[in-house]
Amino acid sequence: MRTSQTAKSRSFRPTRRFLPETRSAFASSDKIEPTTIEKALPDLRGELHESDFGAVIIDMDAAHLEEIDALRREMRRLEGRVPVVVVTNEFNAGAARMLVQLQVADFLVKPVTTADLVRSCLRALQGTAREDNTESQIYTFMPAAGGVGNTTLALQTAWQLHNSATRRSSTCVVDLNLQQGACAEYLDLEARFDIAEVENQPERLDRQLLDVMLSKHKSGVYVLAAPQQPTELRSFNTDVVVRMLDLVSAYFDNVVIDMPRTWFPWTETVLLGTNRLFIVTEMTVPCLRHTQRIIQAINETVGKEVRPNVIVNRFEKRMFETGVKQADVEDILGEHFVGGISNNYRLVRQAVDRGVPLADIDPDANVIHDLKRIILPEEAEAQPKKKSGLLSLSLFRKAG
Repeated sequence: MRTSQTAKSRSFRPTRRFLPETRSAFASSDKIEPTTIEKALPDLRGELHESDFGAVIIDMDAAHLEEIDALRREMRRLEGRVPVVVVTNEFNAGAARMLVQLQVADFLVKPVTTADLVRSCLRALQGTAREDNTESQIYTFMPAAGGVGNTTLALQTAWQLHNSATRRSSTCVVDLNLQQGACAEYLDLEARFDIAEVENQPERLDRQLLDVMLSKHKSGVYVLAAPQQPTELRSFNTDVVVRMLDLVSAYFDNVVIDMPRTWFPWTETVLLGTNRLFIVTEMTVPCLRHTQRIIQAINETVGKEVRPNVIVNRFEKRMFETGVKQADVEDILGEHFVGGISNNYRLVRQAVDRGVPLADIDPDANVIHDLKRIILPEEAEAQPKKKSGLLSLSLFRKAG
């Protein structure tokens, strides 16, 4: 699709039935002008790279390794300059993982309706109109144990990103604890994500339906969360989770994911699509040891493509007391340890009870500054350091 008054779409090797359906889909559109290359995807030799199109539709079979390799090659050539919409017969966990890794703009499973195809292409074109022309940044928080404060840190991260002086942009929190999530509860919001409505037809989840299922906090941060179902514990189709995250990342600059403790079939796919992964733990020997096991599991499943960063919540610098000390934490976690969050239970509890950010209660709280040093280190360094009373007294005595 060429970006001009009319946008040209280019689709590759359409099947006999898909070709006329594609042409008829855009026949009545004054925004999209389609052209077609009737050539197999592996046979492309730079046609995309050399042309000036606004978006591309690729009809492929994700079950064939040759076509997957060809798609990967074309995506490298495009270097993110042109959004790609993939239409495929095959859709399973492996195909979904591959498409997430390649960061295609959207993917549809045949049979594709005319309305879905047009909407997908329009979304792809609109996605290229972001002012900063950057991809969505995905921050994923995974708890090492129950009660470590994973949801609190995920929500506080969302607020910091949303109000960042250097990165102020749209932010959405996605609660992937689909049965017992607490994000909506923490913010006193209604959880609107009705999984049953899209579970058997993930392709039905489009922007219009997403708008209905999103909840907006008064701070401007959006939340996608499902109603709690305490008596139900089961996995959901990977297709639903992938489709949901793909759609959210297409419309928000920052996506913060609150992960459940349980490892589901879709967990690996989520991790592969993450820009920054944080494991939240605490200063106890069992929790730190389990954190080591999680790091090992991540390395074994996704390799070096994802680097786990460990945040120790309720962190205390113990020098003379017994128990776990900072040196022990650094020794156990090594390079994965990126920082600790001060223990300020009273402040956190008050914020949760009121459904507000920590900054609404105490903008200078130690918890806020500790997290900012991890999430937005450049802004944390730019802030003037507040001198404590003890330091001022020490300097005064030295001067005297």
